[in-house]
Amino acid sequence: MCAQDAFQTQRSQLVELLVSGSLEGFESILDRLLSREVLSWEDYEGLSLVGQPISHLARRLLDTIWNKGAWGCEQLTAAVREAQADSQPPELPSSWDPHSPHPARDLQSHRPAIVRRLYGHVEGVLDLTQQRGFISQYETDEIRRPIFTSSQRARRLLDLATVKANGLAAFLLQCIQELPVPLALPFEDAACKKYVSKLRTVISAQSRFLSTYDGAENLCLEEVYTENVLEIQMEVGMAGPSQQSPTTLGLEELFSTCDHFNKEADTVLVVGEAGSGKSTLLQQLHLLWASGRAFQEFLFVFPFSCRQLQCLVKPLSMRTLLFEHCCWPDLGPQDVFQVLLDHPERILLTFDGFDEFRFRFTDQERHCCPTAPTSVQSLLFNLLQGNLLKNARKVLTSRPSAVSASLRKHVRTELSLKGFSEEGIELYLRKRHREPGVADRLLCLLRATSALHGLCHLPVFSWMVSKCHEELLLQGRGSPKTTTDMYLLILRHFLLHASPLPLATHGLGPSLIQGRLPTLLHLGRLALWGLGTCCYVFSAKQLQAAHVDSEDLSLGFLVLAKRVVPGSTAPLEFLHITFQCFFAAFYLALSADTPPSSLRHLFQDHRPESSPLARVLPKLFLRGSRCREGSVAALLQGAELHNLQITGAFLAGLLSQEHRSLLAECQASETALLRRWDCVRRCLTRSLREHFRSIPPALPGEAKSMHALPGFLWLIRSLYEMQEERLAWEAVRRLNVGHLKLTFCGVGPAECAALAFVLRHLRRPVALQLDHNSVGDIGVEQLLPCLGVCKALYLRDNNISDRGICKLVEHALRCEQLQKLALFNNKLTDGCAHSMARLLACKQNFLALRLGNNHITAAGAEVLAQGLRTNNSLQFLGFWGNQVGDEGAQALAAALGDHQSLRWLSLVGNNIGSVGAQALALMLEKNMALEELCLEENHVQDEGVCFLAKGLARNSSLKVLKLRGNTFSPEEIEKLSHQDTRLLL
Repeated sequence: MCAQDAFQTQRSQLVELLVSGSLEGFESILDRLLSREVLSWEDYEGLSLVGQPISHLARRLLDTIWNKGAWGCEQLTAAVREAQADSQPPELPSSWDPHSPHPARDLQSHRPAIVRRLYGHVEGVLDLTQQRGFISQYETDEIRRPIFTSSQRARRLLDLATVKANGLAAFLLQCIQELPVPLALPFEDAACKKYVSKLRTVISAQSRFLSTYDGAENLCLEEVYTENVLEIQMEVGMAGPSQQSPTTLGLEELFSTCDHFNKEADTVLVVGEAGSGKSTLLQQLHLLWASGRAFQEFLFVFPFSCRQLQCLVKPLSMRTLLFEHCCWPDLGPQDVFQVLLDHPERILLTFDGFDEFRFRFTDQERHCCPTAPTSVQSLLFNLLQGNLLKNARKVLTSRPSAVSASLRKHVRTELSLKGFSEEGIELYLRKRHREPGVADRLLCLLRATSALHGLCHLPVFSWMVSKCHEELLLQGRGSPKTTTDMYLLILRHFLLHASPLPLATHGLGPSLIQGRLPTLLHLGRLALWGLGTCCYVFSAKQLQAAHVDSEDLSLGFLVLAKRVVPGSTAPLEFLHITFQCFFAAFYLALSADTPPSSLRHLFQDHRPESSPLARVLPKLFLRGSRCREGSVAALLQGAELHNLQITGAFLAGLLSQEHRSLLAECQASETALLRRWDCVRRCLTRSLREHFRSIPPALPGEAKSMHALPGFLWLIRSLYEMQEERLAWEAVRRLNVGHLKLTFCGVGPAECAALAFVLRHLRRPVALQLDHNSVGDIGVEQLLPCLGVCKALYLRDNNISDRGICKLVEHALRCEQLQKLALFNNKLTDGCAHSMARLLACKQNFLALRLGNNHITAAGAEVLAQGLRTNNSLQFLGFWGNQVGDEGAQALAAALGDHQSLRWLSLVGNNIGSVGAQALALMLEKNMALEELCLEENHVQDEGVCFLAKGLARNSSLKVLKLRGNTFSPEEIEKLSHQDTRLLL
């Protein structure tokens, strides 16, 4: 293969290489090609347009080089190889003639070396050339635009010398001769090396101890850190039936994925629910970098907290943000900052908790100058867009609900943090409890109480279980099953440990809460005020205004936050945002100044400010609300929706019958509690009713379908927290839908428990679709109570293993309504085959079983075939993307020969060869019910397709036989393509 052919074959890889680096790297390749005269000056001008996406320029470069023949292709490949190796351009030759008769040509032929020589001195050379009259003030300003690095400014000065005929090129030759030879890369300078060392020390000290959930003890992060499930987020609507499961990554692979939403963007977005471990993940990233164990492609890492950034009210520049609010250089701050500007590809910035940033993302305001002050929100938004520090990598964490479509346009990759796997829960508890027997007893308790086990998939609950292990193992009554149960348990734990009396003598009764009620109300008022004003870190003045004193602080729920401004007093923050929501709910339940009517703001599905009219006329809506400033209603109206939802669920739980009696002993008026309970009950039922009314009517002849809106799950969770069967029955008794769709909704085990609690009261069977969530084995177990009202259950891509499916099938055998199961893209193996065979053999009304993209082999297919032999109802069987091979295909074919109901069979991508094809051909001669057989992407060759063609010729019922993606000769394709139109080759 000639160089030009190889070049064209490798085009996609070359594009990826050209765009994977920075614009600086791309321009250095152009320098090399220009100096070697591979590119003409006209070519170069067309490839150095400011503002063009680098991907467009890369493709234009490849088109240009292709037209220059094999030599040009070889030169580009060599230039890319040199850039990838990070090799320095050659130094200027010793025979350099500063009085050359062809200065412009010499500037071009030695361009890579000249750019390097000018680096670090370009500002002085610019001043000198302007003073001598070679360039104008306008041209100087254009070269000095803030978006350009020092190297890019040097290139633009050389570009001017090429087109100007006023002696600029000759003058530059003389200047360059007098400049000192650069001895090392700029980031190997003493000031820069010292700054990197200081940065590593500071970040190591900040990240070594885990204080996110606990202020009472310092946990060494390395000793307890447990990896969460981190998946590449799939785009909604892009997942077809044969789509593989999302790729699961380790933390160190954060930047390695090639699945990009936008290749031009620099931001990696990590989304996860509250308590899923986003902050801890970033802390581990920082520690790995600071200790030199990972992410060493970055010389500089700057960590920021969005909840603390929003406290910055004065305008600030990029320089101020990095140095004054992260780490200040001890030597040469201006030199260090210039290195940062010139090498943004060596920088990583992390922004934790974007959902706690009070300012909504907008890309309307553009700010490109790194030294000009602007607001903190403008600075952050322009960093995320790449208008500042383009090519610097950014990691942004957020709850999913706070990520807008306009922000996603500037995201390179989106990852979803799913919490702990089953193995992760066990590993974490064993790391936390190394004393003999404790971890084993806790794990036994979890396995015996599936509701508590389901909660522990969120790391914050695993921490609570670990923290309260004594109370959990000692208490005689039932284990916690709701979120409110767990937070009341941790509240008791902190109260007990702040009490002078020992655990054994004090007990866990209401007197414990009653004794510290003033403290809890002080914390609750502070929490509510913070939610209403989007404030999550509190100064001493704010604590004093909320009457929070040192005794209140000693309880341990408020911990020191990292300092926002060096030298200032460190503010305090709640252990976690969910604790702030819990205390706000506690205040709303018990405070005397909370009118029950104000609670409706927690459960409104459509708030006024979300409407288009409210966005156009916000002041009109604010006036119409008539809420007194600082009142409970005003604070609830000002809070972020995702925090309101968490607070509302906590309030529903606190006002449940079980916990209402506990609160009644802390407050004289039980009537006030009942009034609040009645308001919450009416709000929940009304909101759900409005939600159901929004469902469009069914099309003629079709079942009514409902796709849950964002607030639906939180309303269901709130009903579950109340634990009142009558209320759940009232909520759904009028719901008449045939299909309930909850795809890509973040449904985990806790949500499954809530769904089952409510949906089991449906009066009509429903198809429940939970594709692309995090149900897992524990979630399947939580769904079992509502399986009796499900006519179909779709669980595609939910990380379910044999254990969960065996439990599901055992229960499904007693559910007359269930007729369809979709389980593709999970972790099923041959271990579930016996259960599946039993399901097919025992349920003679079962219609569809889809098991695609799992790990089932010939052994599993043979077991399943035994169930198929006695089944008379199955119409759809999906087996694509497994490994049944010829033996599995033979077993299935033998079982299906006399099957009278099967209409559709998919064995796509199963390593089936001609032997399996022959068996399926014999099946086609007997089976006169099958209408579609899918055998794409197997290993069927000419002999196998001949068998199938003969079988098809003797079959009058089959409408289509799909065989694309197999290995047929062109002659065989030509012969068979006209033989039977049902064959798709």
